[in-house]
Amino acid sequence: MNNKDNIFESIKHIDENGNEYWLARELSKKLDYTEWRNFKKIIKKAIINCENSELNKTNHFVEFNKMVNIGSNTSRKINDYKLSRYACYLISQKRKANVKLMTIMPTLAKWYKSVERLERQ
Repeated sequence: MNNKDNIFESIKHIDENGNEYWLARELSKKLDYTEWRNFKKIIKKAIINCENSELNKTNHFVEFNKMVNIGSNTSRKINDYKLSRYACYLISQKRKANVKLMTIMPTLAKWYKSVERLERQ
């Protein structure tokens, strides 16, 4: 596996049914976002693109809340998204162009093509 694939494979999760997904907060760090509020705007745009493609957004973007430690035995609730491969692709397309993104776009395109092939079978 080459370095570009590792960017996404290193944060891939598999659920109890064997479905792969990515967490938006982890993806935001891989795409060099420093503030969640900025990344959430990109997610919202990607959701609109998904809906405009007449796809069910809940198949690709699942919003949920989780508790995180913030120190001193204190935790707080934050929101996150479980993302499909297609959602990652849409988010990456909405991302402002930068050198890092340009190096991973071929990987995302390959990913999406593999999903399309599987869905046609």
